[in-house]
Amino acid sequence: MSSIPCMWMRGGTSKGGFFLADDLPADAAARDALLLRVMGSPDPRQIDGMGGADPLTSKIAVVSASAREGVDVDYLFLQVFVDQAIVTDAQNCGNMLAGVGPFAIERGLVAATGDETSVAIFMVNTGQIAVATIQTPGGIPTYDGDARIDGVPGSAAPIPLEFRDTAGSSCGALLPTGNAVDMIDGVACTLIDNGMPCVVFKAVGVGATGYEDRDALDAATELKAKIEAIRLKAGPMMNLGDVTDKSVPKMMLVAPPAHGGAVTVRSFIPHRAHATIGVLGAVSVATACLVAGSPAADVASIPEGSRKTLSVEHPTGEMSCVLALDENGAVTSAALLRTARKLMDGKVFG
Repeated sequence: MSSIPCMWMRGGTSKGGFFLADDLPADAAARDALLLRVMGSPDPRQIDGMGGADPLTSKIAVVSASAREGVDVDYLFLQVFVDQAIVTDAQNCGNMLAGVGPFAIERGLVAATGDETSVAIFMVNTGQIAVATIQTPGGIPTYDGDARIDGVPGSAAPIPLEFRDTAGSSCGALLPTGNAVDMIDGVACTLIDNGMPCVVFKAVGVGATGYEDRDALDAATELKAKIEAIRLKAGPMMNLGDVTDKSVPKMMLVAPPAHGGAVTVRSFIPHRAHATIGVLGAVSVATACLVAGSPAADVASIPEGSRKTLSVEHPTGEMSCVLALDENGAVTSAALLRTARKLMDGKVFG
């Protein structure tokens, strides 16, 4: 039985294995087979591997030094399905992204520059660049701090993430159909990609309230079938092709804010309800709130100004997205606060 170096980390509200690219097989098929064994997939409990029986804890980050100008490291995200023998690179993960900077410094790919170190990260999945700011007192990452994010108990060191030029990263355009609204199965939807391909529609449009908890949504068989029917039709419209076996687009049910935020969201990723919301999913939903005539805009409470902080409410709290707009109202950058923690560093067996 072979073993390879691996660091297990919590990144945002996700958790998974962080690997140096050189430590994994160069052949994608061999790499994926190894990662399935590492996670214990396919099995609903992932009992024979490191996975946590949930899509949020069955994730992989592959990191390498970057040859790109102005970029420190390249980051490939891989979603390992829990109960299917599938490893996919069809999406980014902004939560796991929070662990990339500390991991890169820990592994010597990036040198600390003082009490704070900025790490420019190229996201291989979609060709985007994000800049993470890591706390590095004494020249090493610290994971202790006072920053809190909903969905994670306790506090940790803050890791601000800034995204630029995310529009259309997977679908070719912010609104791949060119429309603010597309009707699918009688439901008004916004098909949008500002870092994560999403289908955004009112919860009431599919017979939900938008305020259900995760368990209630996962138990709603008819609701999930209706949402999946919409997703399968939206995929080709978003230039994603047949999405039957893909993890995108994510499905976002929106409702008016309940706790003073901008909008309430319940997301499917894509077949199970999310306990919170993905980072880039939140960015895409927040952006949809600014699309005139969209279902999200119809229910959202939007602040004034060219720099808007939109609190996206989710089942276990909220995620605040800071969106900068140009003179035409187009989103030019998005920033969010995440945290990360190193959980284990050693060797994993495949």
